[in-house]
Amino acid sequence: MEALCISSWFLVIGEFVYIFRGWCRDTWKGFTTAAFQDILPVVKHSISSGVMICLELWYYAILVLLAGYMKNAKVAISAFSICLNIVAWETMISVGMMGAACVRVANELGRGDAKAVKFSIKVLTSTSVSIGLFFWILCLAFGNKIGYLFTNDEEVAHSVADLSMLLAFSVLLNSIYPIFSGVAIGAGLQTTVAIINIVCFYIIGIPVGALLGYVTHLQVKGIWIGMLCGVVAETLALSFMIWRTNWDHEVAKASARLKTWYLKSPDETDQKSDHA
Repeated sequence: MEALCISSWFLVIGEFVYIFRGWCRDTWKGFTTAAFQDILPVVKHSISSGVMICLELWYYAILVLLAGYMKNAKVAISAFSICLNIVAWETMISVGMMGAACVRVANELGRGDAKAVKFSIKVLTSTSVSIGLFFWILCLAFGNKIGYLFTNDEEVAHSVADLSMLLAFSVLLNSIYPIFSGVAIGAGLQTTVAIINIVCFYIIGIPVGALLGYVTHLQVKGIWIGMLCGVVAETLALSFMIWRTNWDHEVAKASARLKTWYLKSPDETDQKSDHA
C-alpha cells in the first residue's frame, strides 16, 4: 500500500511538472493564462455533465435504500444488489460506448458534418444494442442459476431468479440510453438530459417503485419494476430528443463556439503577420 501511495505521488508530481514546464515544443509548450479564456461556458457544461451522471448513480443508490425497508430486508438487499451488480457489469461496456459517442459526435459537429453525426449515432446504437441483446439472452437463459454465482443461499438465489426476467430487460435498456446520453454530452445538451433524468428517475421511477413495493406488496420486484419504468421513460425521452434534434443547427452552433473559443498559435500569428 505504501509503495502504491509513493508511486501515485510521483505520478502527480510528474504530471504537474509536465503541465507547467512544457518541454515538448511540438505538442505542449506549457501552461499559460490562455487556459482561462472563456472558461465559464466550459465549467457550465462540466457541472451539467456531473449532475447528469450523479442523478443516475444516486437513483440506483436510493432504490437499494428502499429495498432495505422490505419485510425480509436481508434477502431483499442481497438479491437487489446481485442484480444491480450484473447490470453494472454490462453498463461498463455501455459507458465505454457512451464515451465513444461523446467524442465522435463532438468531432463530427466540429468538422461540420451533420450526416456523419447521424451515421455515427446509428452505428453506436446498433453496436451497443447488439451487445445488450447478447447479455439479454444470457440473462433469460441462465436466470434461474445466475444467483448462485454470488451466493449459496437458496432464498437469495430464488429471489434473484424471480427478478431474472426484469433483469434481462434492464440489461437490454441499459445498452441504449447511455449512448444517447453520450450523444447529448457531445452536442452540449447535458442540461436537457439532467432535467430528463430528474423527471424520469425521481418523479416516475422512485415513486412507482415505492408504490408497487410497499402498497401493492410486490416487495423487491415492485421496486425493480419502478426502476424499469424510470429507465423506459428515460430511453423514450432521450430517443425522442435525439430524433427531433436538428443536427444542421447543432453544426452551426458548434461552428460558432469554435470561432469564439479557438486560439491561434504563435506560429499561425507569425505567418499571418508575414503575409500582411
